[in-house]
Amino acid sequence: MRYLTILLSLFYINSFTAQTYEDSLIELRIVRIGEMIDSSSHILNTEEQKSFEGLQFFKVDSSFRIQAKFTKEVGKKFEMPTSTARKPIYRQFGFIEFSLEGKACKLFVYQNMALRRKKEYKDYLFIPFRDATNGNETYGGGRYLDFKKTTNPEVIVDFNTVYNPYCVYSHRYSCPIPPAENTLTVPIRAGEKVPVGYAQDH
Repeated sequence: MRYLTILLSLFYINSFTAQTYEDSLIELRIVRIGEMIDSSSHILNTEEQKSFEGLQFFKVDSSFRIQAKFTKEVGKKFEMPTSTARKPIYRQFGFIEFSLEGKACKLFVYQNMALRRKKEYKDYLFIPFRDATNGNETYGGGRYLDFKKTTNPEVIVDFNTVYNPYCVYSHRYSCPIPPAENTLTVPIRAGEKVPVGYAQDH
C-alpha cells in the first residue's frame, strides 16, 4: 500500500527542517485517510465505508520523534494472540530503549515470519504497544508502530507515525494484540487517536 511505502521511506531520512518534517507527516496522514475511503484498496467494504466517519490525529509533535537505542536479540518463534482465533507466527527480533518524560522506556520489536518471505517486507519489523492514553484518547486495544531492520544501535523512533489496527474499523480483520511487556506507563499523545464516532466499548 502507498501508506506503508511512504512510512518506510521516512526511515531513510536522517534530518528534516521543521516545515519539511511536518509536511511529510501530513502527507502520510492524507494517504492513510485516502486509503480508508478508496474502494480499490479494499480496506473497508461498501457498508463499512458508509459508516466510516474519518480519522483523528494528535498534532504533529517533534518531541515524540525520539532518539532510541536498538538492541538485536532474536528470540524463538511464537504464536501471537490476535483479536480473533488466528495466531500468526512471530519472533522477537530485538528491543528499543529510550527516555520519555524522564522515565526509562523499553519496547520489544517483532518480526512476522510469513511477511519476511516477501521481498517488499524483508526489512519490515513491528512494534505493537499500549500506553497511558489507551481507552480514553486512543484505542483501548493499543496501537502499532512500524520499524525497519538496522545494524545501527542508534535509531530514531517516531511516534507521530503510530496508527490503529484495522480491526478498529472492521470486524473482518484479525489484529495482533500487544504483548503485556509492551505496555508503557507514560502517555504517547502522538499519531492516531480514537477514530471519529468510535465507542470504546465497541
